[in-house]
Amino acid sequence: MDDLGADVEPGRGRRAVVAMSGGVDSSVTAGVLADAGWEVVGLTMQLTDHGQATPGGRTCCAGQDIHDARRVADRLGVPHYVLDYEGAFRRDVMDRFADSYVRGETPVPCVLCNQTVKFRDLLGAARDLGADVLATGHYVRRRVGPDGAELWRGAEAGKDQSYFLFATTRDQLDRLRFPLGGLDKARTRALAARYGLAVADKAESQDICFVPGGDYARVVERLRPGALEPGDIVDTEGRVLGRHAGIIHYTVGQRRGLAIGGTAEPMYVLRLDPVRHRVVVGPKAALGRTVFTIRAVNWLGAGAAMPAEGVRVRVKIRNTFDPVPATVAPLADDRAAVTLDDPARGISPGQACVFYDDARVLGGGWIERDGHRAA
Repeated sequence: MDDLGADVEPGRGRRAVVAMSGGVDSSVTAGVLADAGWEVVGLTMQLTDHGQATPGGRTCCAGQDIHDARRVADRLGVPHYVLDYEGAFRRDVMDRFADSYVRGETPVPCVLCNQTVKFRDLLGAARDLGADVLATGHYVRRRVGPDGAELWRGAEAGKDQSYFLFATTRDQLDRLRFPLGGLDKARTRALAARYGLAVADKAESQDICFVPGGDYARVVERLRPGALEPGDIVDTEGRVLGRHAGIIHYTVGQRRGLAIGGTAEPMYVLRLDPVRHRVVVGPKAALGRTVFTIRAVNWLGAGAAMPAEGVRVRVKIRNTFDPVPATVAPLADDRAAVTLDDPARGISPGQACVFYDDARVLGGGWIERDGHRAA
């Protein structure tokens, strides 16, 4: 590739399966790999008929998206196949998303999707097709270091998607490629135009694919009837300040929509109690925490496991959070303790905590509900 070049190695006739969603990013991924001499095969996952979760709205990897992916494949002259992963997507992403909300958590379904149907099932399909690699349109970089393949943040900070890929394993990284990791969106669209792709100007959806309009509660209620059980809004002493229509409407750090009055200062959601169906609120100062635990830790740093004495890192506790200094120390059962240098607000159970060494991703885990609170 030239000065618009993507991060891709010469194919030398090797086969690459490209996960084609019908969007501009995955379409350009197929184009640059074909340009680099790879034998490209496009695979599109049909994940859900939206009507199963929410009537109307934009479909996920179905309908128009499948049509767009097929048009791109035809334009590039590469074979294209559609795989039905609706059952796996419902079980491993949508159901777990709903169950997490019912438990008083705030889930990240895009991580679950990457962890399961994309980098488990789709990678398996790529192997069955005799492919050497599976390529996606994620804005992250893959580098090879002393211990093998490494995961790095995308070159453009505003498009970096490394937070959503922390659960990618070392074995998966060996077979994955991310050609767009060194590009920004403008360069990606320029390449799409150069290839004559009809999706060059296709708009991006800002919603979770199976939650059109961002109405999480409606989707959870349809997947888990009865989940919207009302309860009390209480302060840290248990005094009732108001009522709510279901804890799935709330997340830690939330201020808007509490509909309570008579307090001396603004109240924020501190935690959710799914057993008693309570929303616990308090002043902004009470949101600060320095210590919490994470589960299902995936380690991508040096060595086979995180050092027993812990490691100094910078962590993101949600995708829009700027990384901050912290120490992460391993615990039993693939868990770890995270100690922030300074208190942070809005540490929400169910979100991912991802750790970095500068631009390199060292791993991450899922924030637990029973983490310790700062004094």
